[in-house]
Amino acid sequence: MKFNEFVKMLGNESYFDLATVTQLTGECRSNMLMQLHRWCKEGQLLALRRGVYAFPRTGGRGELNPAEIANKLYSPSYISTYWALGYYGVIPEKVVTYTSVTSRCTRSFTNTVGVFTYRALKSAGFFGYTPVRMGNTNVLMAEPEKALLDLWYLEDGLWDEQRMESMRFQNLDVMDGEKLQRYAERFQAPRLLKAVQVWEHFVRLQTEGMVEL
Repeated sequence: MKFNEFVKMLGNESYFDLATVTQLTGECRSNMLMQLHRWCKEGQLLALRRGVYAFPRTGGRGELNPAEIANKLYSPSYISTYWALGYYGVIPEKVVTYTSVTSRCTRSFTNTVGVFTYRALKSAGFFGYTPVRMGNTNVLMAEPEKALLDLWYLEDGLWDEQRMESMRFQNLDVMDGEKLQRYAERFQAPRLLKAVQVWEHFVRLQTEGMVEL
């Protein structure tokens, strides 16, 4: 198969896997794998992970969205913790790594599109995410409250007021206190319920101007 024929067939897709390619082209798996590998070496395709590919930003007609790729590179997953909190403006830093949670094993991938990390979360905690419109696509992302809880749950150690302050949290009005409490109770983790109490006190102090960030 010639590359221009391949582009006509899949050029509107921002990413695709080997199974989809073999089904659409009718080529045998081994031959198609060799072809894809050659196109990657020539720079006409990007290898996102084993068996998953995309057109470069300058090629194809599909718009490559790293946040969307984060959802599809390792699923089921949704963007959460640091990247989601940065997106909502709750932490001041620009987060380069696309951080997600998954109900599968912890994994990480690095490719030419970006750095993608996936933290394992127990199935009981896999909730509280919603489609967020980014450009021409929807990206599964934790709600602000869930992104905060995922962070507290996945990062070791006690979340006391000193640690809260060190995070330089901002735009606190983004958080719904009642939803935060309700979501924390669903985790059935005493450590999270304690963190919510500390957070509520932290927010009160900041609202009163007693916490200097």
